[in-house]
Amino acid sequence: MEYRKMGKTGLKLSVLSYGSWVTFSKQVDDSASDRLMGLAYDNGVNFFDNAEAYEGGRSEEMMGRVLKLKNWDRTSYIISSKVFFGLYGKDNKPNQHGLSRKHITEACHAALRRMQTDYLDLFYCHRPDPETPMEEIVWSMNILLQQGKILYWGTSEWSAAEIIEAHTVAKDLGLIGPVVEQPQYNLFERGKMERDYLPVFRNYGMGTTIWSPLASGLLTGKYNNGIPEGSRLALENYSWLKDRMIQDDKLASVKKLATIADDLNTTLATLSVAWCIANHNVTTAILGATKEQQLTENLKALDLYPKLTAEVLATIDGVMGTKP
Repeated sequence: MEYRKMGKTGLKLSVLSYGSWVTFSKQVDDSASDRLMGLAYDNGVNFFDNAEAYEGGRSEEMMGRVLKLKNWDRTSYIISSKVFFGLYGKDNKPNQHGLSRKHITEACHAALRRMQTDYLDLFYCHRPDPETPMEEIVWSMNILLQQGKILYWGTSEWSAAEIIEAHTVAKDLGLIGPVVEQPQYNLFERGKMERDYLPVFRNYGMGTTIWSPLASGLLTGKYNNGIPEGSRLALENYSWLKDRMIQDDKLASVKKLATIADDLNTTLATLSVAWCIANHNVTTAILGATKEQQLTENLKALDLYPKLTAEVLATIDGVMGTKP
């Protein structure tokens, strides 16, 4: 496994990590999650990603149960949670979502209980909250830092302008700004990582824990001939994701990309993950495999990405047509 410093911090994350979005409590049970996390850990993965919104807190509860049974040395792994959406979806009462000090504090305490831990290594603002002053958000995260309940704080799917505002406020108040952003990044979603965030990387040294490197499985090729039963896009309540992903032009690009994977004697999944971590601004790519075979295949990206020469990357750009 390769480990990269998370931006300018001293924290080192495995370049491939494992996340629970959709997967935990939706597609896998405790036994499967135990095997998957064990396989990841045994292969050097040290970062496990979660959030309050994932399956209404049940994802965090499942991860907490697995970690308790594993009894790994707490200093050997990194866990995260995120705050914004709350647990109750559209039925949320006014203070059960967003980034008020009340919800940030209560969400942190709840995540600690669900994951059966004394502290979170990373705590993200899962989305920006224009209804809450940035001063309140920055102060709330810093109070949790001072209390030792979180070790680092970050953002997820914030704009570059919002991240810069958070850093400006933190500097003015003598506080700690966000040190990591979690954006979507894959061969279809490139704008933020390759264009918008460049000033943020240059001026603030932010780390990134990118999600959906396989575009919810689209970049594995498994949707080229329809939606397999049991796959993520076949799940109830995820039709919005299916509509976003299953588009003729995207499927055509994936089929062309498969020829490049064949030339490299690898799979579409391995190539797509390797392409993500070939970007030096990516600290870690979060994998969301539901089967051990898938996870093993994804981990092969470690061996492949050094072979992605400038010529190969240019060929990929030509096929995909998504470079900003």
